[in-house]
Amino acid sequence: MRITSSMYYNSIYGKNNNILSNQLFDVNKQISSGLQIQYAKDDITTFTETMRLDNEIVVLEQISQSTQSGYKLSNQTDVTLNEFEDSVNRMRTLFLQAANGTNNETSLDAIAKELRGIEEHFKNLANSSINGQYLFSGSAVDTKPISDDGTYNGNMESLSAFTGSRTTQQYNLSGADLFLGEKKLVNREITTNVVQNNLSAKYSDFTDVNSAIIPDTVLKSTDTIRDMMGDIDNVVDTVNFKHFFYMRGTKSDGESFEKKISMRDDQTIDNLLTQIGDLYGNTANLKLVNVTLNNFGEIVIEDKIRGSSRLDFTMVGAVDYNAAAGGAADVTNIDALDVGENNFIEIINPTVPPANNLYIKEFVKSGLTSASGAASNIEGLVYDRTLFSKDGPKLSSNVAQIEKDTNAFATASTKVSEVSTNGSLDGKTFKFDGTDVNGIAYNVDIDFLNAGSTFTVGGTTYDIFNTNNPRTAVAADDMSYQQMMDVINMVITGNLPATGTSSSDYDTAIEISGFLGTTFLSYDGKIQFQEINTSDTKAQMSLYDSNSGDFSNPPSVMTFNNNNALTIRDPKTDFFKQIDEMISSVEQHNILPDSSTGDPRNIGISNAITMLDDLQDHIMRSHSQVGAQSNALTSSIERTEILKISSQTLRSSVIDTDLAEASLTLAQLNINYEAMLSTVGKITQLSLVNYL
Repeated sequence: MRITSSMYYNSIYGKNNNILSNQLFDVNKQISSGLQIQYAKDDITTFTETMRLDNEIVVLEQISQSTQSGYKLSNQTDVTLNEFEDSVNRMRTLFLQAANGTNNETSLDAIAKELRGIEEHFKNLANSSINGQYLFSGSAVDTKPISDDGTYNGNMESLSAFTGSRTTQQYNLSGADLFLGEKKLVNREITTNVVQNNLSAKYSDFTDVNSAIIPDTVLKSTDTIRDMMGDIDNVVDTVNFKHFFYMRGTKSDGESFEKKISMRDDQTIDNLLTQIGDLYGNTANLKLVNVTLNNFGEIVIEDKIRGSSRLDFTMVGAVDYNAAAGGAADVTNIDALDVGENNFIEIINPTVPPANNLYIKEFVKSGLTSASGAASNIEGLVYDRTLFSKDGPKLSSNVAQIEKDTNAFATASTKVSEVSTNGSLDGKTFKFDGTDVNGIAYNVDIDFLNAGSTFTVGGTTYDIFNTNNPRTAVAADDMSYQQMMDVINMVITGNLPATGTSSSDYDTAIEISGFLGTTFLSYDGKIQFQEINTSDTKAQMSLYDSNSGDFSNPPSVMTFNNNNALTIRDPKTDFFKQIDEMISSVEQHNILPDSSTGDPRNIGISNAITMLDDLQDHIMRSHSQVGAQSNALTSSIERTEILKISSQTLRSSVIDTDLAEASLTLAQLNINYEAMLSTVGKITQLSLVNYL
C-alpha cells in the first residue's frame, strides 16, 4: 500500500484540527458570553436546571413586587392611624374639660366647635389615599369610603399580597372593620333618660305644692319607693302594694320579657333595682347584669355577657292614691294608664278638680310619635308602637335587627325567625299601621303561619308567596326580611295585588311598588322606606307585635322602633354616628342624659367619654392589626430578597462561565493546537527514506 501526504494530513491534522477548533470555539464563546451553554442541545441537564431557576427567580420577583406594593399601603395605613390616635387623644382631653362642671355655655360651645373640627379631620383621614387608591374602602379602592354625613360607602373585602406558593398576607384595613367593626370584649350598657328626683325631699307636705324646696334632690338607691313616686298624705303604707312598675325589654341572649312588679311605700329603690336584675336572670350566685343608679337618678344596666348587642329596657311606674291596693294602677294592658297624670304637681294641686290621683312615672322618653290608636298622652307608656322617624322622603326605624345566634346585623336574605327573640313565629301577628304615600290610612295584619303566611288589608287577605316552584304561601319560620319588606312596600305605596292567591299578581304588585318607593335594611340592620321622586313623603309607618302593651299575653317577640333605653356602650361600632352623638352632648350642654333638654336621646358628656374610650380601644386594636400586617409583609420582603439572592447565586453556579477556568482551558487548547501544527509540519517534511 502506498502512503501519501494526504493520508498523513487526514490522520494527524484533519481530525485533531476539527476537535481542537471546536473546543477553542466553545471556550471563546463561553468567555465572550459568560455562559457555559447557549442552546439546550449543548447540555440538556444544565439547560433544564437553568430554566427551573429562572422561573423561581421570576416568581420571587413577582412576590417581591406584590409584597412591596402591599407594604406601601399598609405602612401608609399605619401612619394614618397614628394621626387617628393623636386626634382621639385630643378629643378625649376636650371631653374631660367639658365634663368638669366649671364651663359656662360659651366655653362649652367653643369646645364643641373644636370637636367638630376634629370630626372633619377624622373624615379626611378616613378618605386618605395612596397612588389614587383609598386606604379604607376595602377592595373598592376607587370609591371614596366616607361621605360627608359619615356614611361608609366601601365594602368589607380584604386585599392580600402574594407572598409565596399558596400563601397570601392581608395588607389593608377596610372601613367596615375600622368604622363599623365589632368589639367582642365590650359589655353593652344602657341607661334611662328621665331625671328622677326625691319627691319627699322636695315636698315636705305632699298636700301643699307651695312647700316645695328648691333645688331638687336627686334620687339615690337607698331612697324609698314613696320618695320616688310621691303621695298625697303623710302616711307611709308598709302593708299594701300600691306602686306598680311595668317593665319590658330584651335579655342579652335575645329573649324578650314583659313583667309587672308590685311594691310598697317603704321598699327601697335598691329593692326595685334587684327585681329588675332578676328579670334579666340574676341569682344570688350569678349576676348576668349590673343594675345601678347614676348621678341623675337614672337606671343604668350593664350586660355582664360580652359581645351581645341585644340588651334592652324600658319601664313606667303607676300609683293610684285613691286605692290602697293599687286600683287603676294595677292593669294588664298598659294602655289603660293613658288616663293618668305624669305631672306630680297636678296630683297634689290639680288645676282642674277633681284631682286625678293616678300618677304615671316615666323613665324613658324618646320624642317619638306613637302609632295610630296607641297610648299617646304619656310618651313613656309607648314602647314599640312608635312611628318610624321621618327625614324628607325617608322613614327610618331605630332598632337594629340582629341575628340571635351570631350577633350579626340582619340582611334582606335573613329569616325573620333568626332574629325573633322567642323562637318560632308560627301563629304570631305583626301590626303594620300608618298612612301610605297618598296620605291614606292603612291598618295591616301580617300573619306568620307555617301553613302559609298572609297579610290582611281592609278585610282582604293576600298570600305572601315564597320563591319556590310551584309558588306557595311562605311558611312562618322561612319568611325572609325581603319578603316582609315586599309586603311593607306594596302597602305603603298603595299597590296591592289584584287578587289574594295569584303569585303573578303578587309579583306584579311588588314590581309596580318598586317604581314608587323602596323598603330596605340599612347597613346597621334598621328597616327603612324611601319614596322615590319626592323630597317629602306623606307616608307614615309603625310595625310591632300584636301583643305589645298587653301584660296578660306573652311579650313581643320582635321590636322595630322603640321608646327604649339609651345605649352607652355596645360591641358594635358606628364610628362617625357615635362621634356626632358625642359632640351633640357638648353642644346641648348635657353632662348626663336628660330628656327635658335638647335631644331626649342624647347620651350626655359623661357617657360620651365612656363611648370614646371604647372607640379609642377599637382604633388601637385595629392599629395593632395593621402593625402586625406590616411586620409580616416586612418579613416576607426580607425572606424573598434572601431567596432571590440564593436562587441567582445557584443559577450563576449552574450556567455562568468560570472565566479563570475557561482562560486556563483556552491556554491549554492553544498549546495543544500549536503542538499539533508543529508535529504536522515536521511530518510533512519527511521523505520515504526517513520513514524507512
